[in-house]
Amino acid sequence: MNLSPRRHRLAAAASLALLACAANAQSSDPAAPVSPIPAIERPAQSRPAARPRPAAAKEAAEPAPLQSALTADLFYEILMGEMTARSGDPGSGYALVLDAARRLRDGKLFQRAVEIALQSRSGDAALAAARAWQESLPNSRDARRIELQILIALNRISETVEPLRAEVAATSQIERPLLMAVIARNYSRASDKKLAASVVEQALVDELKSPTTGGLAWATVGRLRLNAGDASGALEAARKGQEIDPASDAPPALALEMIDPGQPLAEPIVTRFLNNNPKGSPDLRVAYARVLVENRRYSDASAQLQALTTSRPELAEPWLLLGSLQMQARQDAAAETSIKRFIELSGNPKSGGSKDADDAADRKRGVSQAYFALSQLAERRKDYAAAERWLSRVDGPDELVAAQTRRATLLARQGKLPQAREIIRGLPERTADDKKQKFLAEVQLLRDAKQFQAAYDMLAQASAASPDDGDLVYDQAMVAEKLNRLDDMERLLRRLIELKPQNQNAYNALGYSLADRKIRLEEARTLIQKAVQLAPEDPFIADSLGWVEFRLGNTAEAIRILEAAYKTRPDPEIGAHFGEVLWTSGQKDRAVTIWKEALLSDAENETLQETLKRLRVKP
Repeated sequence: MNLSPRRHRLAAAASLALLACAANAQSSDPAAPVSPIPAIERPAQSRPAARPRPAAAKEAAEPAPLQSALTADLFYEILMGEMTARSGDPGSGYALVLDAARRLRDGKLFQRAVEIALQSRSGDAALAAARAWQESLPNSRDARRIELQILIALNRISETVEPLRAEVAATSQIERPLLMAVIARNYSRASDKKLAASVVEQALVDELKSPTTGGLAWATVGRLRLNAGDASGALEAARKGQEIDPASDAPPALALEMIDPGQPLAEPIVTRFLNNNPKGSPDLRVAYARVLVENRRYSDASAQLQALTTSRPELAEPWLLLGSLQMQARQDAAAETSIKRFIELSGNPKSGGSKDADDAADRKRGVSQAYFALSQLAERRKDYAAAERWLSRVDGPDELVAAQTRRATLLARQGKLPQAREIIRGLPERTADDKKQKFLAEVQLLRDAKQFQAAYDMLAQASAASPDDGDLVYDQAMVAEKLNRLDDMERLLRRLIELKPQNQNAYNALGYSLADRKIRLEEARTLIQKAVQLAPEDPFIADSLGWVEFRLGNTAEAIRILEAAYKTRPDPEIGAHFGEVLWTSGQKDRAVTIWKEALLSDAENETLQETLKRLRVKP
């Protein structure tokens, strides 16, 4: 046969593939696993060594080795199949390779037929090849996995019940958690998500009843229900999973994702597990603490982290989270101890307790964050030399820009504003956003140094060059207020509302300014209510609403709003307003208590200091 140079190369490639098939057939039985197309992945666990079978049984189970079964006609058929597929006729190539795979009962050839069909975007042909593979080699798990993958891709979800059930049954207990994660990930891609959840529940019917697998199985079903938008069904699955297997952390991990004021039954599933397993599942407890922080439940988050650092003091990550919360609560000595403990543990790769903590890059970022925190603590006590020493230990390329910015702030705090501005101007500008952030950082230096006119002039010039940049307009308005140029401030904020009608900060700032000056109070309330509609969970906007209600004489409503805002976010400015409303209503002892708390948080807060001075109060 006279082949062209291109055909000769194809023939050589096909021959190499056949040699690989021959080696595979000689070394293993026809049902042995081959490399699957990654979708229904094989669990990444070590597999036990295959037990030797008696020679007679092996001989009966295996077909003839490929070299003896591979006739010249079959060799030519496979060769022509490869050449035809690569020459632009995948349909004909697929048929030839599939026919050879059936006749040789070879897994690699079946897989090649599937690949050819997929490359030609023929899902039905790929499915036919996978099923032919299953019929020829019924013990092949790879054939079943690929069949599942193709059925899901074709959205023929209802046909996956039996193959999925068989795959689960063939998976060892140690590999089940990874398999369940794969199931949830793959079925979440189905277009009919409710059907996907229902099919998986049918396939896992035996696992759902088992005390050893029920927790994990119900959590898998619940995750798919949640993906389908059925939060109540997902919560019910988490509840059932915990009921049948209280030791499993899968149901509480699912419930953790649903913690919300609208789902009051989710959190008890998490807390029940944690209370019954004080030393177990540190990752879950850390994740719960993070959720509590996101919901501004700082004291509850601190309690969880205190419990974890007590029961598992060798874990690094909880110490950093605890130290951050202690910093926020102005417990500076405790915060410094916790953060230094984190740095000490982060030097030991065995201290992480989780795959994230074992990752060197994550540990390095965490340590940089710790250095920043220690620098800030030193700055609070005006130990600028110590603050600089901590900053000098930051060495990551991304963190270096932040370190330089902090270094500039330290210099400005020491009255070295020109040097601070030079540091900011020397930062790299890789993108337009870098240039803007440098500019805003320099403006902030001027604002912190009370150089309001210089800051205003910089912002005015930049805003003239970019008149539609809402950030510049807002910052210029805030600086105009500091200069008592209130007409300019109002003009700028109304300009921002025109540019960004969904910008809650513009409505809030304008409404608060009017309320604070006791003018146009009804308009002020309307503006702030619009801000509340845009950001209903923002405690600072709630603070503005409580303040305008107070100015309107609605003291009881003001107390209700401000109390809720202060509970959500115990910020000194909110505390200043809340305390003043309490003081005016005659609740002076309670007002003093609030102000003392606010002073502990930030004794230099301008609003707080102005309030105490005006009311002539010394808490």
